[in-house]
Amino acid sequence: LSIDNRVSCASCHSPSKGWSNGEQFATGVDGQKGGRNAPTIINAGYQYFQFWDGRAIQLEGQALGPIENPIEMNMPLDTLVAKLHQIDGYREQFRDIFGTDVTTVGIAAAIASFERTVLSGNAPYDRFKAGDEDALSPAARRGYNVFFNKAHCSACHAGGNFTDGGFHNVGVGMDREKPDVGRQKVSELLGDRGAFKTPTLREIAHTGPYMHDGSMDTLEAVLEHYNKGGIPTAQLDEEIYPLNLNEQDKADLVTFLKEGLSSPDRKST
Repeated sequence: LSIDNRVSCASCHSPSKGWSNGEQFATGVDGQKGGRNAPTIINAGYQYFQFWDGRAIQLEGQALGPIENPIEMNMPLDTLVAKLHQIDGYREQFRDIFGTDVTTVGIAAAIASFERTVLSGNAPYDRFKAGDEDALSPAARRGYNVFFNKAHCSACHAGGNFTDGGFHNVGVGMDREKPDVGRQKVSELLGDRGAFKTPTLREIAHTGPYMHDGSMDTLEAVLEHYNKGGIPTAQLDEEIYPLNLNEQDKADLVTFLKEGLSSPDRKST
């Protein structure tokens, strides 16, 4: 789908790399790099807001953005429609499925439909919640208690997909001279300055590096950030404060995240 035929969706969302790309930033046409980490598409079908700043609504609203983006694929949609229409297989499938020739609406719907098959569930956490006491190791069970109690991670990483779907300033990058303002650029509200969408924690062991700017390589680094109370900033979320976790707490919490939320039944991998 890229103008140079060298960048695909999977270039930045690879099944072998947790449906992200394993790097701090994504690389687009002509070797250009963006300024944000490529989010995983695992369980993205359950999320209303798309992109780190929530500028797109649902997967159909997100799918065409990277194609046109000059840093990512740099492909004008009119050019793409003509290109795909010349391929017999695509032309025939569009007519069979959508009843039309190739259209941007159909392209977005097709990509979104595939993305909705990229699912993670039935992890040890789910089996534990369903009554299987042996689904989590003793360390992971302790980490479960830290997650939902002492560390209160579930204030933002809530529900079955471990995200509240909202936007929070956790201080990352706000100490830079020109910080990424995140959601504020979309909402134009000062209270959203530096706020980014809460990512799912499903398959978190496989989707690093972490945070919107890919600045943390390990889950241990992420926990240290939260344990110290983030980075002070005027719009820091009220849920960010020193956690006072000890070394055992942190080790157990990492075990829960890695062991408890990794599914053997991940689909489309």
